[in-house]
Amino acid sequence: MTTTLPRTAPPAPTLLALAHGTRDEEGIRVVRELTARVRRLRPGTRVELAWLGLVKPTVSEALARLPGPVVAVPLLLARGYHVRTDIPALLTGPDAARVRVAPALGPSPRLAEAAAAQLARAGRPPGPTPVVLAAAGSADPHARTDTLHSAHLLASHLNAPVTPAFLGGPGPDPATALATWRTRGHHDVAVASHLLAPGFFMNRLRELETRRLSEPLGPHEAVAELVWERYDAGCGGGERSGRRAAHHFCQTGGA
Repeated sequence: MTTTLPRTAPPAPTLLALAHGTRDEEGIRVVRELTARVRRLRPGTRVELAWLGLVKPTVSEALARLPGPVVAVPLLLARGYHVRTDIPALLTGPDAARVRVAPALGPSPRLAEAAAAQLARAGRPPGPTPVVLAAAGSADPHARTDTLHSAHLLASHLNAPVTPAFLGGPGPDPATALATWRTRGHHDVAVASHLLAPGFFMNRLRELETRRLSEPLGPHEAVAELVWERYDAGCGGGERSGRRAAHHFCQTGGA
């Protein structure tokens, strides 16, 4: 009589978080803290961190020491140049077949949840007081569309008006957005930092004349949970793939 042994399921693909890169030591610490929180949510799946610039390991260095299939999750809040050009360029060659790229983190209701929590910590009281959502900004129209969507999601979460503003590229900058609200009689407008971690852009926001400036989204629980949502989507090769394909890639280890 032949005994058939049960098949052992292959390990899930590695989650490779792709961070922007910064010279700011506090920014590096916050991204690493977020990655650690992501790792704790699913201890059975390997989670690693790579950087698109300025910090080691690079994407190619991380992939060189990761066996098997990988789902790369951009720790970016919108679909800008990095998501649509830089990351695909980094994932060519022999690694391309074993790497799936997940969607960017934003826009998402989970980011609105994290932004609302950070605003509350900054002292913004509940109610209809206007908010300026301050993003890094980009000339890429996809990134700007995503930021506008993020502002809409935050407005819905807070039940308050939210104006998007941009620290770079076209569109109103945060100081202009604040001034516009003040000309309308609102003098206690809060600024929500639509940034993942401290760094160059957060330092610019700290120069604003405002009483209520929230800290970056950082390692908030909602952000960590969102990383896993994007990983699950990326298992299928991105937003355009069906759930069945995503389930197959994750459950079979990319086979």
